[in-house]
Amino acid sequence: MRKTSSRRVWGMPFYDIALVPCPERNQRRGEARGVIAIGDLAVGVIAIGGICRGVIAIGGLALGVVSLGGLGCGLVCLGGLAVGLLGAAGGLAVSLCFARGAVALAL
Repeated sequence: MRKTSSRRVWGMPFYDIALVPCPERNQRRGEARGVIAIGDLAVGVIAIGGICRGVIAIGGLALGVVSLGGLGCGLVCLGGLAVGLLGAAGGLAVSLCFARGAVALAL
């Protein structure tokens, strides 16, 4: 499934949903880029997907200011493995300031 908004914000589509690869774009995975991006690989202000990067990132591998995922990296993270600069919570949590979890390291 592929759906892209015709409305643009900051030069990006307002939303982009790519749940399957697009053969026309020679993609192996559904790549979504937009303010709100949902896909196998998602990049946006709000990114949701298997591998995602954004201000708010939710997914298997989440990279962002606020990250929620199996592996979350960023300023504030929540996940199975959470690595955060300001705070982290999860099974294994590593942070400079605040860490909570089964194994928590606040450096």
